[in-house]
Amino acid sequence: MGNFVQHSDASDSALSKKLRLAVIFGGRSTEHEVSCISASCILNHLDKTKYDILSVGITYGGDWLPYRGPYELIPGDKWVEFALKDNGFTPVPGHRRLDLAMKEISTCDCIFPVLHGLNGEDGTVQGLFELLGIPYVGCGVFASACGMDKSFAKVQFASAGIPQVEYITAYKEKAEADPGQYIDAVNASFGFPCFVKPASCGSSVGVARADDPEEFVPALLNALKFDTKALIERYVDCKEIECGVIGNSDPSAFAPGEVRSADKEFYDYDSKYVEGESIVVIPADVPEETLETVKSLAIRAFKSIGGSGLARVDFFVQKDGTVLLNEINTLPGFTDCSMYPKLAVSEGIEYSALLDRLIELALQKYGSDERCYDER
Repeated sequence: MGNFVQHSDASDSALSKKLRLAVIFGGRSTEHEVSCISASCILNHLDKTKYDILSVGITYGGDWLPYRGPYELIPGDKWVEFALKDNGFTPVPGHRRLDLAMKEISTCDCIFPVLHGLNGEDGTVQGLFELLGIPYVGCGVFASACGMDKSFAKVQFASAGIPQVEYITAYKEKAEADPGQYIDAVNASFGFPCFVKPASCGSSVGVARADDPEEFVPALLNALKFDTKALIERYVDCKEIECGVIGNSDPSAFAPGEVRSADKEFYDYDSKYVEGESIVVIPADVPEETLETVKSLAIRAFKSIGGSGLARVDFFVQKDGTVLLNEINTLPGFTDCSMYPKLAVSEGIEYSALLDRLIELALQKYGSDERCYDER
């Protein structure tokens, strides 16, 4: 790793001592479970000779609890009972406690938010870390918020001239009052089959394929259980290609990988997080020219939302070779079967070295973002 930039006034160089790192996981999100699995993997791979690690879990109820127990208890929320007892804390319904963790977080040199989905990947905690004045891994407030809301991200991508699949944005109140208007919109735009997904969820939560109007209405209403907006997208007969991006102002991309779902009609939750449910091919089985196109578009997408640190950018590659952007994930999964770390490993970057690089990028970004707040 390169030289660290201290966010505090301490005179000691960060290289002369362990970097105090907060790893935050869990959260109030449909991706809480995935976050816990990602965090356990990250915590196990962090170099303990380099980092003094503070782990903080966020319960489904929204309480932030310092966690000092075994990392293997984090998946499945087995950590919660340990943390409650260790902190002498009893949850109070309707009241969220942050103070138990904030005192310790404020002493950290950097934060690694392993939080997927709402209340973590959407700019909310990034804003908190900005107010605290502590460097953090990943994209900033705007990039995180934009990347999380797929309908807004598509506007940014369109302004950057990036080709995308045709889509319609559906709104909860309108859909619940008259879902038929969206059937008419689909028929007028691209027809069936189509895919329906919540605008601000990840890990394929709430995603469904609808082959006809009868399947479409329950799929749309189900997607809108998870969000106030849903995307309706044209069905594309394609390969699903994913590309990892890393860096700040001058990002680079890993060789794209191809995801093949095992006996599934699309790349769903189990395909992403259950070993054996998907097949990963790195580099993707497409022409070299297509690989380079995907890498170039991934970097353009990352820059279009002002990304920093990392992102995984997902594409559809049609049979005629046309490349269409699907979506961007500003804090992708870090489980043992997650694509982003696999893409890095395929380039010779081991998991631990990848984490080191992401932390280094966070510190570099903090140093470069310094600005004047006084007009005098």
